Amino acid sequence: MCGIFGFIGKRAAAPLLVEGLRRLEYRGYDSSGIVVKNGDLQVYKKVGKVSELSSILPNHIEGYSGIAHTRWATHGEVNDVNAHPHLNDKADIAIVHNGIIDNARDIRKRLEKKGYLLKSETDSETLAHMITIGMDSGQTPIEAVRQTLKRLTGTWGLCVLFKDYEQIICARNGSPLLIGKGDGESFVSSDPHALSHHTQNIFFLEDGDLAIIDRDGVEITRLEGGVSDTSMTVVEDEWEEADISGYPHFMLKEIHEQPEALRRCITGRLDKANGGAKLGGLKLEPVRLRTAPHVRLIGCGTALNACKIGQLAIESLARIPAVAHVASEFRYNDPVINPNAIHFAVSQSGETADTISAVKEIHLKGGEVHGIVNVVGSTIARLCGQGVYIHSGPEQAVASTKAFTNMVASLLLFSIRIGRTRSFSRERGRSLIDNFQNIPSQMEEYLSNPGPIEEAVELVKHAKSVLFLGRGLSAPVASEGALKLMEVAYIPCLAYPAGEMKHGPIALLEKDSPVIVIAPNDKHREKTVSSMHECKARGAKIILIHEDGDPISEEADVAISIPKCDPLLTPLLSVVPTQLIAYQTALELGCDVDRPRNLAKSVTVE
Repeated sequence: MCGIFGFIGKRAAAPLLVEGLRRLEYRGYDSSGIVVKNGDLQVYKKVGKVSELSSILPNHIEGYSGIAHTRWATHGEVNDVNAHPHLNDKADIAIVHNGIIDNARDIRKRLEKKGYLLKSETDSETLAHMITIGMDSGQTPIEAVRQTLKRLTGTWGLCVLFKDYEQIICARNGSPLLIGKGDGESFVSSDPHALSHHTQNIFFLEDGDLAIIDRDGVEITRLEGGVSDTSMTVVEDEWEEADISGYPHFMLKEIHEQPEALRRCITGRLDKANGGAKLGGLKLEPVRLRTAPHVRLIGCGTALNACKIGQLAIESLARIPAVAHVASEFRYNDPVINPNAIHFAVSQSGETADTISAVKEIHLKGGEVHGIVNVVGSTIARLCGQGVYIHSGPEQAVASTKAFTNMVASLLLFSIRIGRTRSFSRERGRSLIDNFQNIPSQMEEYLSNPGPIEEAVELVKHAKSVLFLGRGLSAPVASEGALKLMEVAYIPCLAYPAGEMKHGPIALLEKDSPVIVIAPNDKHREKTVSSMHECKARGAKIILIHEDGDPISEEADVAISIPKCDPLLTPLLSVVPTQLIAYQTALELGCDVDRPRNLAKSVTVE
């Protein structure tokens, strides 16, 4: 993985390919490359950013078709040879591939026995040679690709370019791929964002689809034969262009976009008259909400932390069991699925492979799943067919910020919705809605005066490790804060419910060890203070995130205050200082804030 872009038409392909890759940069990658058809197949690839690829390209490259790729390494080290595209030995077939070929090692051995010289360490290169074998036996390009894929186990989003044919062949199985139809030209991409300014006429390929695209049209068939049911969708582009708007980095811009993003998420969904929330996209009637035996929430990374907050909020407001699951473990644990339960799949991109696998497992066992996603038309959105768009807009930085707060907000809205059908009063609901409406303005208030972030960074930036603590709803916030600091500043972090600190992590504390504590003025406050004292007794330095006016600030070495709000909503505010600490620490250490090493925005492999 990570990003694919392709073009065939009557315009010069190379500039379009490079621009397509630039629009995919936010996904995270370690190398990039393009291949353009111009008599021969001309390949250019380079470790590093797309700008470094651009630096080695000739001023003008002839050719009206090509494919391009940004790679996030899964097989083989990061170098120019392993970067995509890959050619066959005759240099008349080129491929780009997202996914993992599980039986690539056996295929490689068979190819080497036949005398093929594989230049890279990747699993992907084997595909080019296998397609060659089919072509040499007299198969058409589409049939050679089809027979190759039938011999594979694994996942693929695949594009194949041929020296001698005016077409690109595309295939999908478990890794997203979309085709865009323009006027006398066609495009292919792994992400709708890269197609949106070219065309709104999109074919979302389904698993098992094979497509031939040329400048005049798109023909989609199935791997097993026959015509595909996939049809064209007109996608309204609700994402503005990725403009950094005067900020030094996308991450900082997106931290500051959270108030407006949250307004978009909650607008029209707060029902003050009834003290509830409106989420029509869930298609859940009150009787279903009242009778559901439990709720399951599934996600990875930042989405998992949002799920943990949702779990606690649902149990608190609806008095119904709720569980947050690690998506990458879910399918392999052979879960027992109750068809009457409510399931949520949470993902910013809507393309997270582990979460998609969990959705398919639930469907296989008779359950329904509701998506909570940011990207319209994404795989999870289409698989679920029901759910909530979080309306964060494009999130270019790899480390998620505004998508996290909007995922949390969406789950809090659902908590209010299901809670009102069950156990809590309209008066309590109205109070929550009043507080909810104020949160965007309170975010703006905090961001206008974020407090002593620099002092916190001084304690953190050279630490061997950082401990994050919180209780109740603040425990997942601690986890998210730790994840963000690890992602962008590469500092080892642990996050624990504050009461668990003394059951192991306390052994790491020594003089001046930084401990970041999230302690809003809720029912857990006094117990959190006790945990802080235990840390201070071992010489630790306390960085405290607390509510305005709370005398708990006197217990801290660095005290960062946030506006007061309803305890249920505190994660929406308390997470913001942790994002700023992570951002500023990364800057101090000279890290690439928007493109952290080894990370991808959309993880489309299991």
